[in-house]
Amino acid sequence: MRVDQIVPEFSFTDTINSEEELRTACGAPSWLQSKILSKLNARCRQFIAESPFLVLASSGVEGRVDTSPKGDQPGFVHVLDDLTLAVPDRDGNRRLDTFTNVLQNPNVGLIFFVPGRRETLRVNGKARIVRDVVLLQRMALKGKAPKVAALVSIERAFFHCGSCIARSQLWGPA
Repeated sequence: MRVDQIVPEFSFTDTINSEEELRTACGAPSWLQSKILSKLNARCRQFIAESPFLVLASSGVEGRVDTSPKGDQPGFVHVLDDLTLAVPDRDGNRRLDTFTNVLQNPNVGLIFFVPGRRETLRVNGKARIVRDVVLLQRMALKGKAPKVAALVSIERAFFHCGSCIARSQLWGPA
């Protein structure tokens, strides 16, 4: 179904078609641009260690984007070094959308959340699927190791402003 069939009263004639138009409408990047890291620092490592939940985005060659939630006890994502993360794949629905995408296109994005914290940690990089027994055993939960893990080679990482979490009251008492 097309957008104009969903909301026929809108004509959508005032669209933005270039980055110049977008910047004119919304402004230049904030000072946070200078906070983009090419590897994890101690603050990133601590945030990942405290995170029980992330969203992993991937895309196949045809461009279809997938976002998959991943969660477990804090520390379920292993920081192997300043440039490498290992994300276990726990048993679930077995759709394997992220992993089939990674076989076609290794580019991924992750957003880590820590309950009660306004900011999020964004990590972008390239993933591959591993089934190294030693690594998977280190990621075992209640004696059960995952069958595979996403090994993410980090290209950039940065903390994202928490304004959206504050506005949404995501961690509010309700």
